[in-house]
Amino acid sequence: MKSFQDQKSLILSYYDELEAASAGSVKKVISQFAAPDFKWYGVYPFNEQNGGDAVAEVFWIPFLSAWSNVQRRQDVFLAGINEIDNAVWVISMGHFMGLLDGNWLGLPASRKMTFLRYADFNCIQDGKIVKGSFFCDLIGFINQLGINPLPPQTGASFICPGPRTHDGLLFQSQDQRESKKTLDLVNRMIGDLTDLNKTENDCPPPELLAKTWHDDMIWYGPAGIGASYTIPRYQEQHQYPFRMGLKGKVFNGHICRFAEGNYAGFFGWPNLTNTPIGGFLGLPASNIAADMRVVDIYRRQGEKLSENWVLIDLPWWLKQQGVDVLGRTKNILNN
Repeated sequence: MKSFQDQKSLILSYYDELEAASAGSVKKVISQFAAPDFKWYGVYPFNEQNGGDAVAEVFWIPFLSAWSNVQRRQDVFLAGINEIDNAVWVISMGHFMGLLDGNWLGLPASRKMTFLRYADFNCIQDGKIVKGSFFCDLIGFINQLGINPLPPQTGASFICPGPRTHDGLLFQSQDQRESKKTLDLVNRMIGDLTDLNKTENDCPPPELLAKTWHDDMIWYGPAGIGASYTIPRYQEQHQYPFRMGLKGKVFNGHICRFAEGNYAGFFGWPNLTNTPIGGFLGLPASNIAADMRVVDIYRRQGEKLSENWVLIDLPWWLKQQGVDVLGRTKNILNN
């Protein structure tokens, strides 16, 4: 059985050190764990960075300066061989929780408990982190300040829970046969969607999803879209608005995709390219092709997928169309 215990231990130690770090010490922490040529993919406005110092300066120092008593509350943790580059990657998904005691991203302190939903991918080579990606739900963060920068969403809004089975923290080695079964299922589901994109059918029947999803599936989408429960409500509240509101849907592939046990995850940079023609997110058409960066984390139950946690870099997708939701919100709150 292939073991990824060394890589898991490295990342867990890294997280412990980050949680204990301050804005003044976080550069040193990153330098201890990351390779000198560390490549980092961060959602807008953090963007792509090269080197640990750059990552600290653009994200960690401002974050730790504004947030106090920060906890990383993991819901899913897994490791495996990325089928794209055959390297070992580790995924962590959950929330940061802390007290928003200072201004962050130009937005005012609330002095209240605040959550930041995240997904973190790290590639390990020779005992060092060589690549990483960090996705977080910034619109969900803004919502907690009492501001909604987008029209009312189609799905439900809440602090997303972890797996129903409470078994997502895979600190121990998993059966490789189960890992393969999970990855094969995810790839089959991706294939179904890729084939669908080649058609003009934007309202596929529920039977298409039922090939790979349980009827009582749960889809935890990002703020702006929301969460949906059961195949019919998922189609009504996300799939159909998404497909009918976008044209020219192109799948660009992934940077990382793997599974361990009953869990799997992937991210792309970008995963998709599409053009808004009106309706998606309750917004009018822009007719501007825009790249969409996405994270998906899955839980398989038996022969089908049961839960799916999704983060989309919506601020970046909108920025490409001339809508800066972060800048606009900052200006409103500071005027």
